[in-house]
Amino acid sequence: MKKTFLLVLTFLSIYSLQAQLLEPVKWDFTIEPVSGNEYNLKFTAKIDEGWTIYSQFTSDDGPVPTAFEFDPGNHFERIEGVKEEGKKKQGMDPLFGVEVIKYIKGPVYFTQKVKVTDRSKPITGYLTFMTCDNERCLPPTDIDFSFDIPAPSTSDAKVSEKEITPVTEAVEEVAVEEAAEENATVVEDDSLLQIKQEAIAGSGGDCYFKMDGNVIDQEVPTIRETYTNPIGDCGEEDVARDQSLLWTFVLGFLGGLVALLTPCVFPMIPLTVSFFTKSSKDRSSGIKNALWYGASIIIIYVAIGLMITAFFGEDALQQLSTDWIANTIFFVVFIAFAISFFGYYEITLPSSWSNKTDQMADKGGLIGTFFMAFTLAIVSFSCTGPIIGSALVESATNKLGPFFVMLGFSSALALPFGLFAAFPGWLNSLPKSGGWMNSVKVVLGFLELALALKFLSVADMTMHWGILPYEIFMGAWVIIFALTTAYLFGLIKFPHDSPVKKLSPVRGAFAVLFLGLTIYLATGFGKDDRSGMYNSLALMSGLAPPAHYNLLLPEPEVDPAIKARFPSFTKCANNIDCFKDYCEGLSYAQEVGKPVMVDFTGYGCVNCRKTEEHIWVVEDVWKKLQNDFVLVSLYTDDRADLSEVLVSKQRETKLRNVGNKWADFQIVNFEQNSQPLYVMMTPDQKVLAAPRGYKEGAKDYSEFLECGLETFKSYNSDLLGSKE
Repeated sequence: MKKTFLLVLTFLSIYSLQAQLLEPVKWDFTIEPVSGNEYNLKFTAKIDEGWTIYSQFTSDDGPVPTAFEFDPGNHFERIEGVKEEGKKKQGMDPLFGVEVIKYIKGPVYFTQKVKVTDRSKPITGYLTFMTCDNERCLPPTDIDFSFDIPAPSTSDAKVSEKEITPVTEAVEEVAVEEAAEENATVVEDDSLLQIKQEAIAGSGGDCYFKMDGNVIDQEVPTIRETYTNPIGDCGEEDVARDQSLLWTFVLGFLGGLVALLTPCVFPMIPLTVSFFTKSSKDRSSGIKNALWYGASIIIIYVAIGLMITAFFGEDALQQLSTDWIANTIFFVVFIAFAISFFGYYEITLPSSWSNKTDQMADKGGLIGTFFMAFTLAIVSFSCTGPIIGSALVESATNKLGPFFVMLGFSSALALPFGLFAAFPGWLNSLPKSGGWMNSVKVVLGFLELALALKFLSVADMTMHWGILPYEIFMGAWVIIFALTTAYLFGLIKFPHDSPVKKLSPVRGAFAVLFLGLTIYLATGFGKDDRSGMYNSLALMSGLAPPAHYNLLLPEPEVDPAIKARFPSFTKCANNIDCFKDYCEGLSYAQEVGKPVMVDFTGYGCVNCRKTEEHIWVVEDVWKKLQNDFVLVSLYTDDRADLSEVLVSKQRETKLRNVGNKWADFQIVNFEQNSQPLYVMMTPDQKVLAAPRGYKEGAKDYSEFLECGLETFKSYNSDLLGSKE
């Protein structure tokens, strides 16, 4: 796992340094009749000189093999697997350190034989491949394919005219049916997808998104018109933004300073110190390595931010912070860090990297330093991604805006690491084994263990596994902090520990501190009488799962009559009634005559949890959300698959799951992709006040809600007056 993770970092880091979009492999798709209803689907890879692609049968331990995924259908049948042919080379690859099977020169032919039962339907799917040259690799790429099966000619197949006629009729019938469907007024009713769902309420207009094939247009004109010019003049202050690049840099720099305080960044400091302690031979080399380390952070963040935004879409940073695969990898990595700090083994770079670093010793070990910086960048993205998400979208109006935002952000992030790492010799004078230094490492190991659960929790909530609910998470933290307390009191010993004959004042103070934290965490199992949920702890905000994601408390009851008509109706944070589908919530608001609170949130959104656990619980705010608004919570990191893959009309990106859909809805209409975002609207989709992001203070939030309510009442009065 460690090796795979480091290899992934290798690919991404090398790719991020490219100054232009490279496309060394181009694909052609052709179809060849074989006999009767059998055809060969041919995938031809044309490869630029010096580049390679990898066989389907190469080991998963190294590069990503070429793979073919066919969309299911009963109109064709695959005969055996995909065959491949080309100039092949097999052996140990120095880039990966494993044996690979690769094609070093094009063209390379991949052939899939199929038997077709219905020629009117195309055979579709996508292929995945990775390409490398001698020094770099591009990230794995998906290429969609579609084969239209031609009718057999009389020269290719001996069939009678009678046999051909039914096929022609079938094609005509399909065409007629498609035309009829295109002009029909009947709409789909999919409670999950909600593409063309008519409003369920008898009055109030329709709620649907325009479709053209699988292309979805989620832009709502009334939202776009009133987002920049809301009905009310309250809400978030309309701060005049200095569009100068210097101000953009300052905003990014401030965001970087905030990111330094997140739990994803701080735990990486011990690893940084350890690396420079081993790599610096004297003070000058330490300072040089430190400066390069800081510069590497800046290069990596700027390159990754611009590449991801340009090529993968504005919501990619948010997706990375909540992606279940990324968070599961982070969980495993932090567990590995913890066990290492406990003294059971030492984490080292792969031998191939070490050999390369040794060869570049005269250059100061820049490669090793660079990859240490890249590890920090990747792991910390889970916390830093949401911070820079909105800034990237906003700054994209200026061609150089994203560059200066990321430059400022990464400069602030790199500054303390560079300064701290500039003096690694300070640690060389400390005891190498035993003593307080080892105790610090063990305590950090316990903290790494606790933080690992945070990443697993994000993956768990995103994928709805149900393996780490509130009780198990909090119980695990209580146990970890109790064990830390026992360790500091000398009751537990690890491999490199010396016997604790007498507690020093400092160690004793920390033991008492962790004992207090253990008791504090245990109070999180107290129950709030009004909401019926566990008490959310301020220090655990954004770390622990929300209290309503629990195992032991009874399932909150919802109005069965509403639930029967609106499947997404449920209980959200603090047992507040909510809808998890935009159209259903809007339809219900039209029916009851209440304003809508659209809550763009996420299972892995730290600031969303802070708002829910420390602002929504305040009685005044809770009553307004429960009684005066229709709450619609849209999870932008929900990985539940849509019934079909959609394509955003505005952004031209694929929407494969529910989270993609709501993230696209947010970006298209509100030009933001970070969460939380709270938007108050009328049931006819007009923005009541300037939307609000994360901001501390229940009083301000209550005034924000009151502003929306008063504006809604005034809007309704004006509307009724105009009708009279």
